[in-house]
Amino acid sequence: MTAPYIIQIIIGFIGLIALAVPFSNNAKIINYKYILYGVLAQIVLAAFLLKIPLVVSAFEILDDGVTVLQLATKEGAGFVFGSELSAFQTFAFSILPFIIVMSCISAILWYWGVLPFIVNMLSKVCQRLFNIGGPVGLGAAANVFIGQVEAPLLIKPYLSKLSKKEILILMTAGMATVAGSVMVALISILESQFANENLIQHFITASVLSVPAAIMYANIMIPSNEITEFSENKTPKVYKSTMDAITRGTSDGTNIAVSVAAILIAVIALVFIVNSFLGLIGSYLGLDISIQIILGYLFAPVAWLMGIPWGEALIAGELLGLKTTLNEFVAYPALAALEPGILSDKSKLITFYGLCGFANFSSVGILVSGMGAMAPERKEDLIEVSFQALVGATLASCMTGLIVGCLI
Repeated sequence: MTAPYIIQIIIGFIGLIALAVPFSNNAKIINYKYILYGVLAQIVLAAFLLKIPLVVSAFEILDDGVTVLQLATKEGAGFVFGSELSAFQTFAFSILPFIIVMSCISAILWYWGVLPFIVNMLSKVCQRLFNIGGPVGLGAAANVFIGQVEAPLLIKPYLSKLSKKEILILMTAGMATVAGSVMVALISILESQFANENLIQHFITASVLSVPAAIMYANIMIPSNEITEFSENKTPKVYKSTMDAITRGTSDGTNIAVSVAAILIAVIALVFIVNSFLGLIGSYLGLDISIQIILGYLFAPVAWLMGIPWGEALIAGELLGLKTTLNEFVAYPALAALEPGILSDKSKLITFYGLCGFANFSSVGILVSGMGAMAPERKEDLIEVSFQALVGATLASCMTGLIVGCLI
């Protein structure tokens, strides 16, 4: 590492934490111990997941499994849509089926106890480090593998009892991570841009690291010592049998796939309309104006704080802005479409981590409506902390990108 880069990293750590302080309910009582624990937990987890040879080898095996999963999904899609139609490399036929298949597999692994075992380990680490209760620890950790609305379902009986800080932790962790059901779909979009990288390793690492980061930012924004504990210490049972997991997992995956498709149709159309309007204004003023350019300038300082050189920060900032204002299914294809040399390999990977999360305005609506349906009496609290959750989740993903950038 060069001296200027080390200085940039130090400023990045301070800056990404300082950006959260103005959103704190009471900055005077922030427990800085939890900030230290959050950063250290991310560093240790990143080193474990990216540098330990045995873990790297396990991810290589998992990467082979992703290849088999992609082939299996194409086989299933070919049977339903016809081999000629499914052969088209369109989003609908080549990407969305992965969400359905992965959702089904995630449900099976949950019923068989594989995912609960991993989630419980991460939950216990977070409980000890940040002094949080079992329900919120489980709900936050579960976001690594299941969706941002499905994770709170695991602790539905406790939602009405949670403090505002605990609700903020759940929402922030939900938006700072990417569910397992969409990871394979995103891998299929990105694999040409990251040909030499194990993308499943990076996706899982990003989601795991962002959980302690999300809890850290929630502690900054609502400092509190209120804890809600389980009345009985066991993981809630979600599925009744393997067949129930298959049918419900498939149904949930279908709903997610349809929702993703519908949102993309709407937001891409809206971007086109707004860019057309901005283009008219720009032609009158003699300027090149678009949503992408505006977002690039707004988020470029954040990209620099993540460790990206200033010469590349405008492009990375544009992608971060697309993810926050639209969603990751718009930002990741934009990253995949970049011409060679626009971003260095390191900057691309840091940006990849910064984009890994559901932190966008549509997710705020999804979370408020989804969790509000589970606990109607907490609807006002959900709305009240929703913007803090969006900011915290965005910063959590950026902090993850900064830390991984120090290790690669």
